[in-house]
Amino acid sequence: MKVPYLDLLKINKSYSEELRSAYEQTMDSGWYILGKNVDAFEKEYAAYSQTEYSLGVANGLDALIISLKALQIGAGDEVIVPSNTYIASWLAISYVGATPIPVEPRLDTYNLNPELIVSKITSRTKAIMVVNLYGQSAELEEVCAIAKQHKIAVIEDNAQSQGATYKGKLTGSWGDINGTSFYPGKNLGAIGDGGAITTSDAELFKFCKVFRNYGSQVKYYNEIKGVNSRLDELQAAFLRVKLSDLDRTNALRNDFAKVYDEGLANVGDLVLPKIAADATSVFHIYLVRTKRRDELAKYLSEQGIGTVIHYPIPPHLQEAYSELGYKKGDFPIAEEIAETCLSLPLHQEMSSEELEYVIDKIKTFFS
Repeated sequence: MKVPYLDLLKINKSYSEELRSAYEQTMDSGWYILGKNVDAFEKEYAAYSQTEYSLGVANGLDALIISLKALQIGAGDEVIVPSNTYIASWLAISYVGATPIPVEPRLDTYNLNPELIVSKITSRTKAIMVVNLYGQSAELEEVCAIAKQHKIAVIEDNAQSQGATYKGKLTGSWGDINGTSFYPGKNLGAIGDGGAITTSDAELFKFCKVFRNYGSQVKYYNEIKGVNSRLDELQAAFLRVKLSDLDRTNALRNDFAKVYDEGLANVGDLVLPKIAADATSVFHIYLVRTKRRDELAKYLSEQGIGTVIHYPIPPHLQEAYSELGYKKGDFPIAEEIAETCLSLPLHQEMSSEELEYVIDKIKTFFS
């Protein structure tokens, strides 16, 4: 049996009729940039996210960069960010001229440890970028309380956790401003690139709306030096289809994660995902850890099972950040996760046979 890590063709085929209809309606409209689909999706995604505003942009990285720009963060400023995250979280900070200040995660949930934040706050700290990693909400109430006490902003990187909650409140609604991605592999994935910003701050929203469109509200009249970062009209049409089904598909991911939890309990030295108290996960990724990670990945590949390592090199050890002078051992928790983590196949179109096959082969490996 072949079990790919992610089967985007199968996922998108399940929406085939609706996506084709969205395509035809968009093509027939004759309006392809910032049209009715983008406007409708922004309203729908804001309502879904429990925020006043949502703004479609070209991709998730742009969403974070524009959010930082809206907060007037730039050269000489510092932004606290997890040591364990995809490098885009760090890149956004660098692109506005600020410095990423890494803070370690909790080893059990992999998300930012609020208890370690205060010691990293300086007079140059302007924001905390908290990442809701692998589909699980970070401890957002605690992070926001620290930020409020120190009068700094909070930005959520919510690219992996659309639909997750903390204490009943949705991720992407806690921060002053928040960025997300609609990369095809996300739980809410486009058929290409896309991203969005969410906020309930009218002034931040106004800046972002102007900045993403060349710094212009009225065509050919430019108020500020902006960029071209607009959610594509066709992608917005596709996302509207999938947004209406997001809660159902997230629930399926949770169901499949429970199958893994039960089937892989007490198998070898596997460390299974743990959900923090008061948090929920939408299981964008089902990540396990084992000291035999590379052996297991090779064995599963030989059995036709796809896996992915999220992520093999933490940002502080990437060549791109060599100028910060970090070395191996500086962030041991992030490094341990990078050396032992493995993501198993998980998506809403998986069959029970595929799930059981993966479980069976993992048990065989450890036996």
